[in-house]
Order: sequence, then structure tokens, then C-alpha cells
Amino acid sequence: MKKIFLTGAFLLGILLQSSAQQRPYNIVFDLTTSDTATHQRVIRWINGILTSHPDAKIEVVFYGKALDMIVKDKSIVANEVIKLATDKKVTFAACEHAMQVFNISKGQLLNGVTTVPDALYELVIKQAEGYGYIKVTN
Repeated sequence: MKKIFLTGAFLLGILLQSSAQQRPYNIVFDLTTSDTATHQRVIRWINGILTSHPDAKIEVVFYGKALDMIVKDKSIVANEVIKLATDKKVTFAACEHAMQVFNISKGQLLNGVTTVPDALYELVIKQAEGYGYIKVTN
């Protein structure tokens, strides 16, 4: 009886582990800082995720001073953002409300960057869709 119980527990563990590994890797980053070291770190994280999980869905939502990361002539990671965005591997979404506050037009955004009407609502929606939420800080 003990042998049957242990075998059943072992098989259940394998089933649970394989089902957890089959879950989609969806993540949304909440970015508000103008700190360039943080911008570089987010790009490293994204590349690491895509290396280990090429099918991951990743979105970075920008508002506040973080808009510098996706504005032409201000971003120190412009090449990386453009490559990831144009390869359709990552969605970079700028808050239109924040763009108004900082007087940034869509034409000033890097190629491939999209906009959303409200960053906070976008974060709520992504979480409701099952995305893991990461607040990026300095």
C-alpha cells in the first residue's frame, strides 16, 4: 500500500510540474524612472527572458519620467528598444496622458513604440489577462 501511495504521489508531482511548465510566460513591467542604469537593466532582463523563453509575451508600460527610455535623442537603449519592438518580441507602450504632461508627441517616440490612453489601466488589464506584474525601481 505504501508503495502504491508513493508511486501515485510521484506521478502527481510529475503532472503538476509539467503543467506548471506549460503555462504561458506573460509579463508586464511598470516603469516610471528616468534612471538610465535601470533602463539598461530592463533590457537585460527582457533579453534574458527571451533567451530562456522565446515565446514569452512581454510588455513594458511607460509613464512619468520613464518616457526618456523611448524618446528619440534621449534614450541610451534606443537601438535595443527598436530591435525588440520591430521584431515584435516586446511591446513598449507609452502612456498618452504622461506624454501630454511632458509635451511629447508620437513622432518623438522610437520606431515600434506604441501608445496606450492610460498606463495604469493598461497595467490592470494585463494583470487581469494573467500577466505577471513587475514594478521596476532604481
